[in-house]
Formats: sequence, C-alpha cells, structure tokens
Amino acid sequence: MPRRSLLVLAAVAILAAALLTWWLTRAPTVPAVTVQIAPLVRTLQFSARVATLSRVDVGSTLTGRVLVVAVDEGAQVRQGEVLVRLETDELRAALAQAQASERQAAARLAGLRSTGRSSAQAAVAQADSVLAAALADLQRTQSLVARGFLSTARLDEARRAADVARAQQASARAQLAANAEQGTEVVQAQAQVALAGSATAAAQARLAQAVLTAPADARVLARLVEPGQIVQPGHALLSLALAGPLQLVAQVDERYLEQLQVGQTASVLADAFPGQRFSARVLSISPLVDAQRGAIEVKFSLPEAPPAFLREDMTLSVEVETAYRPAALVVPVDSLRGDQAVADAVVLVARDGRVEERPVRVGLRTLEAAEVLEGLSAGETVLRGSTLRPGSRVRAAIADSTIPAAALPGRRNGTREDAGSAMTSAMGR
Repeated sequence: MPRRSLLVLAAVAILAAALLTWWLTRAPTVPAVTVQIAPLVRTLQFSARVATLSRVDVGSTLTGRVLVVAVDEGAQVRQGEVLVRLETDELRAALAQAQASERQAAARLAGLRSTGRSSAQAAVAQADSVLAAALADLQRTQSLVARGFLSTARLDEARRAADVARAQQASARAQLAANAEQGTEVVQAQAQVALAGSATAAAQARLAQAVLTAPADARVLARLVEPGQIVQPGHALLSLALAGPLQLVAQVDERYLEQLQVGQTASVLADAFPGQRFSARVLSISPLVDAQRGAIEVKFSLPEAPPAFLREDMTLSVEVETAYRPAALVVPVDSLRGDQAVADAVVLVARDGRVEERPVRVGLRTLEAAEVLEGLSAGETVLRGSTLRPGSRVRAAIADSTIPAAALPGRRNGTREDAGSAMTSAMGR
C-alpha cells in the first residue's frame, strides 16, 4: 500500500478517536430558566351556577280544576298579582250555605234576647199569680176543714194544687234565667252564632285560596300547569325567583378550603357569553362539607349590577384570586426537588458550566411556579427537571420565556396586567 494512503488512514483514525472522545466527554444540555423578579398570582378555577337569594314553588292548598293561568315563563310579577285561578262554583255554594246558617243562628239569638225573654217574664208573672191563688185557696180550705165544713180530701186537693203552682213558678223562673244574658239558652245561642261565623270564615278562606297570588315581587321561572288540569295540594304549579340580589353558588373541592376567604375577588365568565367577563366576590363559605362529594359550598355576591344575560341556574366559570405577589423571585415548580408540601426545597443551579445544588425556602406555590424567599438571586440560571449530580458538567439551554403566560383574574385595569409571570392553580370544572 502506498505510504500516502497509510497516512490518510491514520489521520482519519485519529480524527475519529478525537470525535469519539469529545462525544463521550461533552457536557449534557439541560433545559433551564433565568431567575427573574415578576408578579405571581395563584387562582382557583371551578364552575358555579346562578341562584337567586330566594326561590319558591307556588302550589294550591285545595283540590280543584284550573280555570286561568295568568302568567307565562319569564314574566315579572308584583306582590299580590294573580297567578292562577281555580274554579269556584262549589266553593261559592259552600260559602252561601255557611252564611245562611250564620244568619239563622243570629236570628235565634236575637229572638231569645227579645220575644223569648218577654215570654219568659210573662210566664213567671203568670206562675206567680197561679201560686198566690193556690196558696190562698189552700189557706181557706184549711180553715173550712178545721171548722168541719169541708172534708180532708178537699184539703189534699188544695195542697196538690199549691205544689203544682210552686213547680210551675220554679220552671218559669228557670226559663227566665236561661233567657238572661248569661243564661244557658243565650250562651248556647251565642256559641251557635260563633260556630256559624267560623264556618263562614273558613268558607271565605277556601274561596280566597282558589286565587293564587305572588307572595312578593318575583320572576316566573317555570310554568307547570295549564287551564283544565286538576291540581292537588303539595304539587308545584309555578316556580318563582323572588326579587333580590343574584348570587353565584359553587361546589369547591375541600382540598382548596385553606386558600379561600370571604371577600376575595373573582373573575366570572358565562359559558354562553365567553366574551363578557364580570367580577364577583366571595360572600360566604359553608361550615359544612358534603361528605358524598368531598366539596364545600361557596357563595359569591355581585358588587355591581349583574349582566342582563344572567339566568337562573346558568353555568359559569369562576376564577378566584387566592394569593398575589407583585414582585416575587419566581422559578418553575419542576425545578424544585424535595417534598412539595414543605417550605424547604433544593434547586440545581448552573454555574461556570457545573451543577451546583442550592437549598432554598419556598413561599407561594402554584401549579407551575413558586416564589423563592431565600437561597437564590435574580439572574441565576436554574435547571429544570435535571437529575445530574452536583459538580457534573452541564450546558444550560435557557428558554425564551421564564414562566408560561397566564391571565390575571380581575386585574385588567392596567395596574397588574403583566400576565407573563402569572400562574394559575386550576381545579377541574
């Protein structure tokens, strides 16, 4: 083989060995970010529904046939406005009968107080006269019997006549006492009048119940009855949303209870109107946890006039701001090593082409970013998801964006609009 060919082969072998050595000894490339100071926001996202302060179902207390349904779904009604009318022929007949019975009882009482009392007084006067005559006859008979002009049998008849007259007097006086204002006859007649009056009032109440009216200013949510239907007590005929402030009601996973507080602001979007965002505020947090779903009920108030498109039970997407740092030293969560539940963690820093392990203390966390309180400075390079050992050679591949972008809920007034560093802690809707 010519000498020149041998030299070429040797040169190629040397070059290949050099490339192999460089390949085996080169520093690995690891994704990294440059630590920067930026705003950091933590939010919760979940679904909610529109609910009025009070919602009632209107039903009948009577069994009857519907005559008129005076409102339609969506109608605004005022307190006392007629909603439904039932047929009233039978109820009016019952009222007329009760009123007639009341008049009859009142007439009887009036008769006892006038002609009845006069008749009783006359009967007493007559009984007194009969008794006086009987006693006088008895006295004369006794005198004549004593002188022998009359027989003992005649005296017995006079005594019986006197006894009968006394009994008649007692009966007449008892009847007069019964016809007195506190007598038994008058008291019984008064009771009959009261009973008849109660029956009349009950018939009037049943007749009034045949007309269903609005208990307060409200909006008709559902019309569940039509004319001609037979309705019974206990069945809803109309569903009303009473006038009052609208609320949003959400079921939030109990794991996030620590992050929620009354007064926190929220940004709300209706699924049907995604371009019309409005604000809300946490009004109350239920003291009870739903054991079946592991969720807690959270209610939101609307500090401003609600949008016109809101409807009862409409589905909404709510994003509550639970924490905010206007200027935080931010690193990605995937750069932290250690227990995510504690404040102490470790990050790997690229320094002079080598891996350096750095303990840090972490503050606010979101799903994607964390606030570093101690252990790092702005401008340092932190490795993401690296498993290299400290001291290893490394090449940091720094991404264009330090933190993925996310919207800042309720911060669209220009003062905190820097969304480049905002992080969202999301719940499944």
